[in-house]
Parts: sequence; structure tokens; C-alpha cells
Amino acid sequence: MEGNFITIFIDWLLSFDTKVLILAASAIGAGLAMIAGIGPGIGQGYAAGKGAEATSINPKSSKDATMVMLLGAGIAETSGILSLVIALILLFGNPIINQTGHKLILAASAIGAGFAMIGGIGPGIGQGYAAGKGAEGVGRRPKQKPGILKTMILGQAVAQTTGIYALIVALILMFANPLINLM
Repeated sequence: MEGNFITIFIDWLLSFDTKVLILAASAIGAGLAMIAGIGPGIGQGYAAGKGAEATSINPKSSKDATMVMLLGAGIAETSGILSLVIALILLFGNPIINQTGHKLILAASAIGAGFAMIGGIGPGIGQGYAAGKGAEGVGRRPKQKPGILKTMILGQAVAQTTGIYALIVALILMFANPLINLM
């Protein structure tokens, strides 16, 4: 019975015009890509909370702690921005529309590009955590700001690697899809 449903569903999908199927899949992919905004939202909220905590602990370090928090929260937004770029490409400059190949593979690639960007959740949370701890550290020991800032930014750069991997996979699926040639 389950095999019948899958076969019927795939046959139904294949009954659509190729362009319609790719556009529908691209809309789904764009929505999926934006799920990655969860990570930066959590990370930035954590950073802001720690910045406020640092200010309450040591009001004299308020400017420095706020600067570290804002810089770190800005970096934590990177994966959200990368996901937005993929969503915008899928919506406004979709290269998959002009590709030739099996329409199911093309449509799945659009959805897969969106799914890939969900990998940005982790970096957003991790970078926000680093930003929060950086702001907290500067609040406690303002004279250590240069070292804390350097360590925070290096840690955030390393944390971004999985978000970059997600971006690369999404771009490959959209622009240089190796799956098309396997049919």
C-alpha cells in the first residue's frame, strides 16, 4: 500500500510542466532556507542578554561590553544572511529553470538547496554564544578586551565553517548540479 502511494505521488508530480514543478520546489526551498534564521536569532538573543548582564555587573565597562556584543552579534548573523541569499536566488535568479535534465531531479535540487542552508542554525547559535561570552568577559575584565575580542572573532570564524559548507552544497545544487549527469 505504501509503495502505491509513493508511486502515485511521484506520477502526480511528474504530470506537471517542468517549469511549474521547479518553481514550486524553489518556493519550498526558499522557505526551508530561511529556517536557518533560527540560529542567529537564538545566538543574538543570548549575546544581548550577556551584554546586558555584563553592563549590570560592571557599569563602567558598558561601552566596551556593548561594542563586543554588537560586533559578535553581527558576525552571528552571517548564516542568516547566507540563507537569505540562497532564498533570493531561488526566488529571483533561479538558475535551475534553465537547466536540462529530469524534472524530478531539478525540483529536488531546489528543495535540497534550501534544506542545505538549515545547516546555518548551528553556526548562528555558536557564534552568538561566543559573542555573549565575549561581552561577559569584557564586562568582568575590561582591560582584557583586545585578547577577548581576538579570541571571540577567531572562534566565530571557526564556528562558521559548517555554514559555509551548507552554502557550498546549496550553490552546487543550483549552479553545477552533478546529479543531472547521472541519469
